[in-house]
Amino acid sequence: MVRDLMRFYREAPALLISSATGPTLGDYLREQGYGAAFRDEHLVPMASALWSSPRTQILGFPVRYLVQFMANHQMLQIADRPQWRVVEGGSSNYVQALRARWPVRERLNCAVRAIRRHTASVAVDSAAGIEHFDHVVLACHSDQALALLSDVNECERSILAAMPYQANDTVLHTDTSVLPVCRQAWAAWNAWLPRDPDAACTVSYCMNLLQGIESPEPFVVTLNRSAAINPDKVLSRMTYHHPVYSHASVAAQARKSEIQGRRRTWFAGAYWGWGFHEDGMRSAVEVAGAHGVHWPGEIETVQPVLDHAERSAA
Repeated sequence: MVRDLMRFYREAPALLISSATGPTLGDYLREQGYGAAFRDEHLVPMASALWSSPRTQILGFPVRYLVQFMANHQMLQIADRPQWRVVEGGSSNYVQALRARWPVRERLNCAVRAIRRHTASVAVDSAAGIEHFDHVVLACHSDQALALLSDVNECERSILAAMPYQANDTVLHTDTSVLPVCRQAWAAWNAWLPRDPDAACTVSYCMNLLQGIESPEPFVVTLNRSAAINPDKVLSRMTYHHPVYSHASVAAQARKSEIQGRRRTWFAGAYWGWGFHEDGMRSAVEVAGAHGVHWPGEIETVQPVLDHAERSAA
């Protein structure tokens, strides 16, 4: 397994030379003669944990797309890997920091029922009634955007429908039985693969390690393994949705320009990237840029976007 691991990290970057999506991960591993141990005990569990997907979906993942993600995150190396960081207190903290500075009007709990585009405006039907705007930005999941557009055309349908989402049952609890038996083996992310290759991926996040929490008993967040958790140790239950990746979804991503900004409609969401928070933020920055906010170099602050939003609202 170690020999295969080192070979994969050495040879896989060659896939990035070509712009073609290439074979699926399963086909690539089989064609290149990689062993079952490396596949089933290293690569698939890691990818399953990253994308919260079953084993069969991971093996059907475009291998070039997976390698590109690993390269971007400096994961194709044995030594000198970067230190991954998290926001203290969780992602809600940076949302609160953004909200404290943006000069825009918010409407919470005002569900949008439908969106219809006209020649000179966009009609938004919500709990506040039907209102008309110059443009609309659908900063939500691809399937949610598709459901909101009452006048969706075939191009929008074919692109958004090719990037589906899947539900993942999530539990916050204190039952450490879902973590490795040996406490020294506990990690921030702990993958557990069921025998059924079509069963949902299971990953348990040890939040004490992930977010530097000190507590008498560990806090654990587990996806898709609720039956194995002691009900007396459950603190909260949630359902999260994550994008599903395939050759079709990657091809749909490349067609973004066919719908982005057309019909006064803009789409922002993590599904345009690898499905992570940073991808959602990046897609929002791109939409802001299309409306006149130009960002030199790396993203350092979102204030220019918020300033522009204020001018647009005015």
